[in-house]
Amino acid sequence: MRKYFFGEKASTHKNVKYLSEHLENYIHYSIDIRNTEKINSIFNKYSKDIDIVIHTAAQPSHDWAAKEPVTDFTINANGTLNLLEATRNHCKNASFIFTSTNKVYGDTPNNLPLIELEKRWEIDEKHKFFHSGIDESMSIDNSKHSVFGASKVAADIMVQEYGRYFDMNTVTFRGGCLTGKAHAGAELHGFLSYIVTCAITGKKYTIFGYKGKQVRDNIHSYDVVSAFWEFYKAPRKGEIYNIGGGRHSNISILEVIQRIEELSGHKLKYEISEKNREGDHIWYISDMTKFKKHYPDWHYKYDMDKILNEIIQHNNNSK
Repeated sequence: MRKYFFGEKASTHKNVKYLSEHLENYIHYSIDIRNTEKINSIFNKYSKDIDIVIHTAAQPSHDWAAKEPVTDFTINANGTLNLLEATRNHCKNASFIFTSTNKVYGDTPNNLPLIELEKRWEIDEKHKFFHSGIDESMSIDNSKHSVFGASKVAADIMVQEYGRYFDMNTVTFRGGCLTGKAHAGAELHGFLSYIVTCAITGKKYTIFGYKGKQVRDNIHSYDVVSAFWEFYKAPRKGEIYNIGGGRHSNISILEVIQRIEELSGHKLKYEISEKNREGDHIWYISDMTKFKKHYPDWHYKYDMDKILNEIIQHNNNSK
């Protein structure tokens, strides 16, 4: 459905083809997670062998969600419920790992004491709270989430509830920007991959609001999966973690434009729109303290430059 959301170039077809050709034990089923019957048929077929379920399927754009709220909600909320029920009924002891989003916090992060610097917004050093990033204590209530954020809140809470109510090994990872070289970035989702593509191809990029100084933390898919692995080895019940690049790997849009030029030699053509996206964050950096405390063997492998260099190289090789 990614092709339906964002167009041909955002399709994951190439990734599926690559996995099918290069991984001996990879089996692909092209199934809509809203289709309860087909989901249950797969879980029933492999029930004795399933000890981990990693749920990353979603409608991931808050811009797109406003076009088709029902489609967005049925995928993100109902689809998640289908997978939880299938896990409970067929492999209850499996670890259920769900990729939520930082958008469950709505626009509450915009109420933090931010100061404007030359190329980014930043937390005022006079205020100690959230200086290391946003942790799981931030409220997910009383804010504008976007339609997408609201549907992910429903899924997020349900994953927690299955862990606590049904005593299952569930975890919700509230992601910042998750990326990597194979990220099929599009204008409405996957900004780091998309902005590199624009720079290399000469396509004009539009920045929506906040003077281009909005800050995002970025985490490589390798580091995300290694976090999943740590949880799988020592699962917990109904746990939540913020996951992102944190203070280790974050950047503003103006900063990333400059860094792409320095690393690739390509100058980005861009314009700044005065209108920001509804419910968008001005500054978001994940505080990973809780996860690191629970799983001290986990460490970052990628920083901002390593992520950018890999995406740039991948784009150059794809030309």
